[in-house]
Amino acid sequence: MKLRVASYNIRKALGIDRKRSPERILSVINGIGADVVLLQEADHRLGPRRAALPRSLIERESDYRVADLAVNEVSLGWHGNAILVRDGLTVTATERFDLPGLEPRGAVMAAVGGVHLVGTHLGLVRRSRQLQMQAILDHLGDRTETCLVGGDFNEWSRRAGFEPWADDLSLVTPGPSFHSARPVGRLDRFAHGPGLRVRSAGVEHHGAALRASDHLPVWCEASLEASGPPDASRR
Repeated sequence: MKLRVASYNIRKALGIDRKRSPERILSVINGIGADVVLLQEADHRLGPRRAALPRSLIERESDYRVADLAVNEVSLGWHGNAILVRDGLTVTATERFDLPGLEPRGAVMAAVGGVHLVGTHLGLVRRSRQLQMQAILDHLGDRTETCLVGGDFNEWSRRAGFEPWADDLSLVTPGPSFHSARPVGRLDRFAHGPGLRVRSAGVEHHGAALRASDHLPVWCEASLEASGPPDASRR
């Protein structure tokens, strides 16, 4: 089974034009054509963590449903991380877990088509990020084989900083995604276990995506195929 997976830091639906528009964010998401979308900054930070992208809007204006990850009725997910799954795909398991570090961080997981999809927004300090990477591996355990981790990894280096994943996960860097007005930082990435193959990846850098958030969405196509040509998307 092949899955097209997107990751998008939506910045609580606040665009670089200072307009907060969930409708614009959803139009960008709809245009990617992904089967699963991993969102960061999908909930507001304060109070009950109200969703920045309302469930009612998602249900009314898209073919996605929200994976069952929130701890209340007003949030989409956990620590701002949420997962949208296209109608017709079955989610067989969901999990949320805290991550260590100087700031409150977390990760969410949804199993779709035999793939364990993890969405996260790693910390601003490299030492914290590395502790968080190790915590994700520890939490997944045997499921690391078929995992695809995506999100805002907050790492500016093209190579360094991912040492905890070096022996277990392959890093996929679709391209520069931050800042959306002038993309230079490759902050939004994926990492996958040896049971998956990623054949292509890219960055959405046109239309409303250029204004809807300070990050551009990234995507990859992954499958559980056991053989084939080397991954074309690895950087």
